[in-house]
Amino acid sequence: MNKRVHVVVSGKVQGVFFRSKIRELASKLKITGYVRNVQNDKLEAIFEGDDISVNNILKFCKEGPEEAEVSAIVIDEETYKGEFKDFSVIN
Repeated sequence: MNKRVHVVVSGKVQGVFFRSKIRELASKLKITGYVRNVQNDKLEAIFEGDDISVNNILKFCKEGPEEAEVSAIVIDEETYKGEFKDFSVIN
């Protein structure tokens, strides 16, 4: 079954290769959507894919890459739309 989640990760998440690591993992897991930096040291992402793959990328987001320090994560499940062709990093 496919699912879609909207995620906001807070903490030391910018300038630590978080977005590029997410893009790599999303590609491996065949997840579509996007990730981008937002104000106040946050990162926002939309993930669409099968349950197991989305759960795996969420697990990664809770810790982040080695240099990151995740202080909070908000995960909102949304209705799956299948609107993305691939996964992208938005600047």
